[in-house]
Amino acid sequence: MGTVILSGTVVLVVLGFGNPVYWLAAVAVLFLYVRYGRSSSPTSPTSTPSAAPTTYEAYRRRRDTQAKWERRYRRERPFEARRQEREKSS
Repeated sequence: MGTVILSGTVVLVVLGFGNPVYWLAAVAVLFLYVRYGRSSSPTSPTSTPSAAPTTYEAYRRRRDTQAKWERRYRRERPFEARRQEREKSS
């Protein structure tokens, strides 16, 4: 992935000799790559919802958020929540 980004940046720089807007695009591509692209590995994406949290604080934060959404669902949809509880207990 890095070679594609770097070769694309080189192409934008070469095209930038005719139009300086391409230089700005090359700088933006490099910035986005350095900011967001370098830390992620292609074999294991970091934004999977089933990924285990790295720290206990992250686990607690995710667990509390999930509990908040479940309480909100039960409060806003009481009939569906009761039906799901009945189906789960059967």
